[in-house]
Amino acid sequence: MARRYDPERRRRIIEAAIRVVGRSGIAGLSHRSVAAEADVPLGSTTYHFKTLDELLVAALRQANEGFARAVASHGGLEDPRTDLATELAGLLGEWLGPADGERTGVELEYELYLAALRRPALRPVAAEWCEDVTELLSRRTDPVTARALVALMDGICLQALLTGTPYDEEYAREMLGRILPRDGEGVGAPL
Repeated sequence: MARRYDPERRRRIIEAAIRVVGRSGIAGLSHRSVAAEADVPLGSTTYHFKTLDELLVAALRQANEGFARAVASHGGLEDPRTDLATELAGLLGEWLGPADGERTGVELEYELYLAALRRPALRPVAAEWCEDVTELLSRRTDPVTARALVALMDGICLQALLTGTPYDEEYAREMLGRILPRDGEGVGAPL
């Protein structure tokens, strides 16, 4: 029997891994569970991803791309006439979703992100997220301030997820604004 060419199989396996982690956590991830979820032979998962860490790296990279796309598509972040703190607070609100809504997508992304604490193979990909967002924000402020903004946004999101409290956009705007230099105060001033 001829092998059927399936160019989308790798992507389907990654998406299946994300669904498995979303439903069962990282502890529920196995080549077998992903193969069943993707409706592919077990050998396909091990062909594309020799180890579970390789599969988790691919899943985390795909999750990272979602937030990076959201940041990149948020036009106000590039416009020096907009208030950066307000734009970032709004972006976080969009990403976290409504306070009474389902946050499983964001929770999944953080689960993959925090898995890097125990899985060294994931650390470079987790760091990529911080570096990519820092680079985007450095277009509006200096690199040190951009890094501080990323750390604060990360902390605000993590606290909202861990405590189950509603996201407070006004609080986020105020805290982000405290990090940003005032107009005319040097490097961090809008371009």
